[in-house]
Amino acid sequence: MAKIRKQDALDYHAMGRPGKIEVIPTKPYSSQRDLSLAYSPGVAEPCLKIAENKDDVYKYTSKSNLVAVISNGTAVLGLGDIGPEASKPVMEGKGLLFKIFADIDVFDIEIDAKDPELFIQTVKAIAPTFGGINLEDIKAPEAFEIERRLKEELDIPIMHDDQHGTAIISSAALLNALELAKKKIERVKIVISGAGASALSCAKLYVALGAKVSNIYMFDSKGLIGAFRSDLDEMKSFFASHKKEVSFEEAFKGADVFLGLSRGGLVNKEMIKKMAKDPIVFALANPDPEISYKDATSVRKDIIMATGRSDHPNQVNNVLGFPFIFRGALDVRATTINEEMKLAAVKAIASLAKETIPEEVIEAYGEKNISFGRDQIIPKPLDPRLIYSVAPAVAKAAIDSGVAKNPIKDWQKYEAELKARLGLDNELMRNITAKAQSNPKKVVFAEADNVKILKAAQVSYEEGVAFPILLGDRDVILELMEEYNVELPEVTIIDPKADSEEERRTNFGKEFFQRRKRKGLTEFEAVKLMRERNHFGAMMVDMGFADAMITGLTRSYRSTLKPLLQIIGLEKDVKTAAGMYILNTKRGPMFLADTTVNLNPNASQIAEITINVAKTIRKLKVQPKIALLSYSNFGSSPGPDSEKMAEAVGVLHADHPTLIVDGEIQANFALNSDLLVEKFPFSTLVNKEVNTLIFPNLSAGNIAYKLLQQMTDSDAIGPILIGMRKSIHVLQLGASVREIINMVKVAVIDAQNK
Repeated sequence: MAKIRKQDALDYHAMGRPGKIEVIPTKPYSSQRDLSLAYSPGVAEPCLKIAENKDDVYKYTSKSNLVAVISNGTAVLGLGDIGPEASKPVMEGKGLLFKIFADIDVFDIEIDAKDPELFIQTVKAIAPTFGGINLEDIKAPEAFEIERRLKEELDIPIMHDDQHGTAIISSAALLNALELAKKKIERVKIVISGAGASALSCAKLYVALGAKVSNIYMFDSKGLIGAFRSDLDEMKSFFASHKKEVSFEEAFKGADVFLGLSRGGLVNKEMIKKMAKDPIVFALANPDPEISYKDATSVRKDIIMATGRSDHPNQVNNVLGFPFIFRGALDVRATTINEEMKLAAVKAIASLAKETIPEEVIEAYGEKNISFGRDQIIPKPLDPRLIYSVAPAVAKAAIDSGVAKNPIKDWQKYEAELKARLGLDNELMRNITAKAQSNPKKVVFAEADNVKILKAAQVSYEEGVAFPILLGDRDVILELMEEYNVELPEVTIIDPKADSEEERRTNFGKEFFQRRKRKGLTEFEAVKLMRERNHFGAMMVDMGFADAMITGLTRSYRSTLKPLLQIIGLEKDVKTAAGMYILNTKRGPMFLADTTVNLNPNASQIAEITINVAKTIRKLKVQPKIALLSYSNFGSSPGPDSEKMAEAVGVLHADHPTLIVDGEIQANFALNSDLLVEKFPFSTLVNKEVNTLIFPNLSAGNIAYKLLQQMTDSDAIGPILIGMRKSIHVLQLGASVREIINMVKVAVIDAQNK
């Protein structure tokens, strides 16, 4: 797992607008009329409607998609009782997860109330604002009473995720693990380490699935929970079926299942050896499991194991559940989250793990194949099918159990709506990261005497996507690393001008001379050029000393590109290189080209650029839907630019009939399906949701992407250099650290593909 430094975490939360979430208007507000509709006098109309019928609040306000994440800060992560203010970063983070995984809006609310009754009354008083409530990081046993009371006294979905999230995910994992082990849940012996909110909820859900209370051995800090104990609360007493005390070590003898929700290092190899055949071990303490994956698997080859960590198989991660459970509950206006809905989520998650895994998920995790088995008993967190597998199951359970006020009638339509909610923006970047991590490459950073480059190299290394090679003066680089606290253990630093590199410089120069000797270059000049970092770095990639290169942060694009074209050159059968940007927008990722290379390409070049852009997009597991832009719509305003775009479209339709492409077309028609259907119903782009824009010249492309990036605050990835023989990418002048990191990931994937 990537190392997280204290300062990095602080900087992440403080940079730009402090915090992780913001409120964004969903209606027009640019004119006085808009403001009059939004507030006074227009706002009176929906107020009156809601006064007549309370349920209309779901129609006229954000309540139907708004969840409160509420805490009093008494049990925050592993930090304990740190107070409501200190819990706020966690609650904002939970809000971020709700949004990116299920498109649910969140207000995080931190309440200064340790007294359960005061907490309950406060939540009840603000409940009319929300469509659902996610209780978070509230210590046991108060958490049990708080959730019970709120569920009884409010008519909206309420769930304490610390209790139920892990229970739901681990239950899904348990069902599949038992199936693989060919064991019946009602017969297995279960040992549980921990008796907090999460452990108790897990045990209760296991019982709901068929486990026998008499077969559950639950241990808290004082030992086995049994009938001989006089210090047990109501929740623990439910599991106090054992009349004799048994030690934690003894309980492992013949045990079929171990569930750990306590702390790292409590379980040793000898305990695992004592377990029954095909033992199921869920060591879920984080960041250090009760027993490490390495130790457990070293003594039992027949083990089925899960942890809470992402660097081992079968990560029990609550994000597999809570976003989609609330999504389904909100969409049918459920009055509660009941046992039927939780069990439906368990079974949907378990079932999804057994289905054929989409190729993009397999690639994202860098595997040759992922299929149901001991290393795949629950879905991967990045599986895009979760939202339209779990949410409908929860929604159906709510309807069948009679707690849904707004039943869904058209399930196919509902599934389509769920798929459309998130687009591919967040998913795309997550998949790019995961694919880069699956097979990290050696990446040359040609401008390593720049602190942005050093910070990007550090993050790229820590995220496991690249092994940096830093070019520049060694002393300068080391001084900068010390000054800015950049840690890159065992990093390779190369100064192309150093005497120690003379032999390699000479070899690079001679090789370069052989390619350029009939193009005005002497051998002396070729060797001398190798003192320049772009030439040296490009030759490193070309001759196999590195896999990819990043450059261009401090120099103009064109001057940086020239030596790369001379040394690396274009792919076989490619005549025209191009630059492509990805902008992550609310409608999903938009791909724009050519934005950096060709001043005024002709029709043939535009057709080639389009084909190469489409190939690149497909490698990112996205279907390109392409519009060739102009000031004209299908011949409405003849001129050189519109005519060449029309000619290029003709070539593409003739030579690549399966490609979704059309033009020449104005940008507003390309991006507005209703306009396109109304005016140009013959277009092949009708109802296709265009995601790729090809521009007639460099001015149009460059201006467009920079305007879009600045005016929409879209996250940009690029420019991605398309058509090169090796993975070489030129940064935008002055790119941010985040943009450099994104480009490193793209460069690594490019190197993987090449």
